[in-house]
Amino acid sequence: MAYSQKLMDHFTNPRNAGEMPDAHAVGEEGNLKCGDVMRVFIKVEDDRLSDVTFQTYGCMAAIAASDMVCEIAKGKTLDEAMRMTPKDVINELGEMPPIKFHCSILGTQALQAAIKEYRKKQ
Repeated sequence: MAYSQKLMDHFTNPRNAGEMPDAHAVGEEGNLKCGDVMRVFIKVEDDRLSDVTFQTYGCMAAIAASDMVCEIAKGKTLDEAMRMTPKDVINELGEMPPIKFHCSILGTQALQAAIKEYRKKQ
């Protein structure tokens, strides 16, 4: 199975890559089996995600999924973002080998971890 053109675009031209030094919270998830590690940075204004960025060490699906998690999450309320599923990410990215689906799981888990961390601080 091939990778979709959209996934390849988000891998080669990520829109949300980079550390956010003034983030309100950071969430991290990893999978020792495959070696992917994702860190998601969030800024919150009026209970909405005003900015979301990522740093990912991993394969092209992991990087593209991290970028798409950020794209989908921006502008959502915290509750809406907490309801984001890996299927939402896969649907947006398009075709990828099933063995790479776990990358979207890690991305959504890292986002949810950041939101939980933010709420803990409040």
